[in-house]
Amino acid sequence: MTELLTVSNLKKQYGSKLIFDHINTQVKQGEVVAILGPSGAGKSTFLRAINLLDAPTSGQVIFEGNELTNLGEKQLDTLREKMGMVFQSFNLFPNLSVIENVKLAPMKVKKVSNNDATELAKKLLTQVGLADKYDVYPSSLSGGQQQRVAIARALAMSPDVLLFDEPTSALDPEMVGEVLGVMKKLAEDGMTMLVVTHEMGFAREVADTIWFMADGSVQEISKPEDFFTSPQTDRAKDFLNKIL
Repeated sequence: MTELLTVSNLKKQYGSKLIFDHINTQVKQGEVVAILGPSGAGKSTFLRAINLLDAPTSGQVIFEGNELTNLGEKQLDTLREKMGMVFQSFNLFPNLSVIENVKLAPMKVKKVSNNDATELAKKLLTQVGLADKYDVYPSSLSGGQQQRVAIARALAMSPDVLLFDEPTSALDPEMVGEVLGVMKKLAEDGMTMLVVTHEMGFAREVADTIWFMADGSVQEISKPEDFFTSPQTDRAKDFLNKIL
């Protein structure tokens, strides 16, 4: 598999508060990475640093051969189009219908025609199981449905990698499965994904690689079966003992 993303000596601090340091890792095309760890480990900040939504203090992020930390804003925006982001809180526009939410970025950013954007949005909404919800507004949808719209919206830009920041943490338990099901299908279709999650079943079943973050660093990188059955660090053992 081709290397898609490389993180080198990445560091982030706010004033004197260190969030993470010395992170070195790679992601290959088609790889699904689950980023696990205790609350406060810096997982979400790390994910946002990868596409420079939260600029790192130092270090490099190299995406498709381009060092993002060295680019101007215009070049960075062009590359960000290839890095879809799905947040905890959906971030849908409440005044736009579901289909308009999905169409918006392709039309505004990529100058896709209204007809082509409509066809694309219908295809993606069908893909995430919402073919009957084109014309409704986000407020009439459940949390799980809203998150699936958010995934369709991210896919509308034809990204090369999707970054998920705890995509099920704001959902009622009965809605978690429908979102994870869509993500699992994306993984099966070969989408490169980085997923910050507390869903251990998903991490074990769907991820190719586990990154375990704690105390400001990535402490362990391993295959899911190895991580869950024989973690290498005391910190990972303690984490798993508390949650499993």
